[in-house]
Amino acid sequence: MKIVDANVIVCCPGRNFVTLKLTTEDGITGLGDATLNGRELAVASYLKDHIIPLLIGRDARRIEDTWHYLYKGAYWRRGPVTMTAIAAVDTALWDIQGKALGAPVYRLLGGRARDGVMVYGHASGGDLDETVHAAIQYVELGYKAVRAQTGIPGLASTYGVGRGSMYYEPAERGLPPENLWSTEKYLASVPRLFERLRKELGPDVHLLHDVHHRLTPIEAARLGKDLEPYRPFWIEDVTMWNLTDGDGVLVGQAATFQRWEAVL
Repeated sequence: MKIVDANVIVCCPGRNFVTLKLTTEDGITGLGDATLNGRELAVASYLKDHIIPLLIGRDARRIEDTWHYLYKGAYWRRGPVTMTAIAAVDTALWDIQGKALGAPVYRLLGGRARDGVMVYGHASGGDLDETVHAAIQYVELGYKAVRAQTGIPGLASTYGVGRGSMYYEPAERGLPPENLWSTEKYLASVPRLFERLRKELGPDVHLLHDVHHRLTPIEAARLGKDLEPYRPFWIEDVTMWNLTDGDGVLVGQAATFQRWEAVL
């Protein structure tokens, strides 16, 4: 079941969503998402110029082998562009495998493990009052978890605060905006946000927050201690992720979350 064709589809006005479509000699197609927020066209080029030529003629059933080939076959490894492109290939190949075997992919990966999954809503606002109001709306709809992002007093704009109601879209059309930043103002505002949320929502709602990689490890630990009384469910992307150990193995995310477990 060889791969005979591959196409990169870039669509959506004002926002580039990237999809990889693979086709086998049997006529089976598989789709994989290759969207990298803010650098979508870099992934599209990586797929067209570097990945697709390697895929044509390969056996679509050798999913693990193909992953290692794409990952280890290049001198420069890792990075968001490379890994997004490889993830699109991996997903498309699993899509093909499921269709070829006539089974949902989740069955091929071990079967269902849960009867349901808890989801969370994105509560955003320009200030504390707007964010708390948005969080209350989600709880009234039955959400058990809420991710809260708010504007920071003293800063004109803050990346990561979504626009509109009941959905989350932080990306800007066109060139990315330049935002002034103050770690001190941020570290002072987030505990106040969590204090208000706990007061308004009570002890049972799971509270979530995304730092967007803005803090150093010592700043992240400080934030964790300040938020400890409000029992965050999780804090996302507190530090930069591209930390490696002595062998060059990516450990930043794991180290970050282990640190949070220790702090919280």
